[in-house]
Amino acid sequence: MRIRIGAAAAGLAAIFVSTGAMAGKDLDAIKARGALVCGVMTGTAGFGMADSTGKWVGLDVDVCKAVAAAIFGDAEKVKYVPLTSQQRFTALQSGEVDMLSNNTTLTLTRDTALGFDFGAVTYYDGQGFLVPKKLGVKSAKELNGATVCVAPGTTTELNLADYFRANKMTFKPVVIEKVEEVRAAFFSGRCDVYTNDSSSLFATRAANVPAPATADDYIVLPEIISKEPLAPVMRHGDNQFVDIVRWTQYAMVEAEEYDINSKNVDEMLKSDNPSIKRILGVTPGMGKALGVDEKWVYNVIKQVGNYGESFERNVGKGTVLKIDRGLNNLWTKGGLQYAPPIR
Repeated sequence: MRIRIGAAAAGLAAIFVSTGAMAGKDLDAIKARGALVCGVMTGTAGFGMADSTGKWVGLDVDVCKAVAAAIFGDAEKVKYVPLTSQQRFTALQSGEVDMLSNNTTLTLTRDTALGFDFGAVTYYDGQGFLVPKKLGVKSAKELNGATVCVAPGTTTELNLADYFRANKMTFKPVVIEKVEEVRAAFFSGRCDVYTNDSSSLFATRAANVPAPATADDYIVLPEIISKEPLAPVMRHGDNQFVDIVRWTQYAMVEAEEYDINSKNVDEMLKSDNPSIKRILGVTPGMGKALGVDEKWVYNVIKQVGNYGESFERNVGKGTVLKIDRGLNNLWTKGGLQYAPPIR
């Protein structure tokens, strides 16, 4: 039995060494261009928007930066293309962008019929409802007959119809494509309710309420009516690029689990822990398996941070959004963020 296991292991090792990672057409194009072209949101606080200096920031933006750091060793080698919910899939299919990182929900049909591949889930979300306090509503079950602002071409639009139908309620949709126009319609009173992923609703409440009103004049209702696992999206056809995007997210989660962060990553290079040595490339092999530099995780963590750092910096309790980690905490802390081992 031992001999057979050893022979099998040796065979697997030989396959691993001989094949390595083969570059695909999308990755080749990215490298030749010298930058990753990333489709992002048109502007949602905490997730993806240009700041006052024109620099793109947010949790989804950090995903783009981390992938660039893994490929190039430089998190700034990214070109950002803001896309609406209706534009994003066409832009990806046509090759206008290399990937999407813009609050896109992973679903079966998107993963298959549209010809896409999804990376690891970067944010576990769920759809909710934002209403003015003066409406006097405490529950989504009280929204019968309401006028609801919603973006087209989204799972949000489908979930909305399903929820009202299931609860034998009626509603009047106000369908507007651009997120800033949806918000403007809601705040101007064209609709009673704004529905979107809860993360987006908290961002809207925190950063987009027009004066003289304040965030306290609006509430997010307690009901979460859907599962919205948000993940980066790539085209079918380049497995190596998809692997890099997927394992970059896993690396950020794994780094947090091992307490490796942007501040201590240089010191962690001296660790005797075999897992940390593999993660940071001190023990080589993982970079070769992906077809990137052995320091790929080091570059991601040094320049972007681990998953917890990115979360807290962009949407956490110290930001205007004040979002609790909740489902997005590590699995060791009651959340769903769980990375397969880097080995």
